Amino acid sequence: MQSKATTIEAYLSELPEDRVSQITQVREVILANLPEGYVESMNWGMITYEVPLGVYPDTYNKEPLLYAALASQKNHMAVYLSGIYMFEDKAKSFHKAYKETGKRMDLGKSCVRFKKLDDLPLELIAKTIASLPMKTFIEKVKAVKSLRKARKS
Repeated sequence: MQSKATTIEAYLSELPEDRVSQITQVREVILANLPEGYVESMNWGMITYEVPLGVYPDTYNKEPLLYAALASQKNHMAVYLSGIYMFEDKAKSFHKAYKETGKRMDLGKSCVRFKKLDDLPLELIAKTIASLPMKTFIEKVKAVKSLRKARKS
C-alpha cells in the first residue's frame, strides 16, 4: 500500500482514523528523538527520516540516505530502522533489547511491523532512533562504499 502523497499531512489524511492516531504517536516519538541534521520528508510512499542531499549528495540512487521511516501498510504498520542495520552490534543490541520487552517481535530485514501501538516498544524505538548521530551514519555509508569499490578493483 504505497502512497503517492507528497506531504506528510496528505499521507496522514489517506489513512483510516485508527491508523492516523497510531502513526502520529510513533511519529512524535521519532521526531522527539531524531538526532540533529536528519530531516523528515515524504519519500518512497512513506514518512522518511533522511540525510539531506545537501549534506551527502553522493548516493547510488541520487536520493537522500534513508535513516528511518514510518509507514502504514495494508496489513500492518511499520517502523523502518535501516540506519542501525548497517552496524551489526547495534542490530544485535536492538534485537536483544526488543526480546527483553516481552512484546511480540515481528521483524523484517530492517523493519518492525506492528498491528497496534501496544505491540510496539516505543521506549526502545526512541532509544534506537536517538542512537545514531548523522555524522556517524554518513561515515559508515562512506566506509561501506569504499569497501565495495575496493572489492570491485
